[in-house]
Amino acid sequence: QVQLVESGGGLVQPGGSLRLSCEASGIIFLLYNATWYRQAPGKQRELVAAITSGGSTNYADSVKGRFTISRDNNKNTVYLQMNSLNPEDTAVYYCNGKSAWNEYWGQGTQVTVSS
Repeated sequence: QVQLVESGGGLVQPGGSLRLSCEASGIIFLLYNATWYRQAPGKQRELVAAITSGGSTNYADSVKGRFTISRDNNKNTVYLQMNSLNPEDTAVYYCNGKSAWNEYWGQGTQVTVSS
């Protein structure tokens, strides 16, 4: 059974940092392109950051310079380091793993940025 399990969300003050983790089981995650998406209340899900199986990265303009996506293939895990958080970053963050044959989603983790 394939699972992507996100963790690391929570409540943080503006200007603070969080690191999200997405641990995969049942697949070799390094063979998949991994993407973090987020969905704020009343808004569509949007791409935040992506990393290919080869390690190339891509970011939404709104998070460039603040967020960093990385992967630890030994731990079968993808991370999203989020710095300088602001209230507009409040959303449920979802992990996605996609290959040429399969696509999987995590259950999401809530990030709330508020004073």
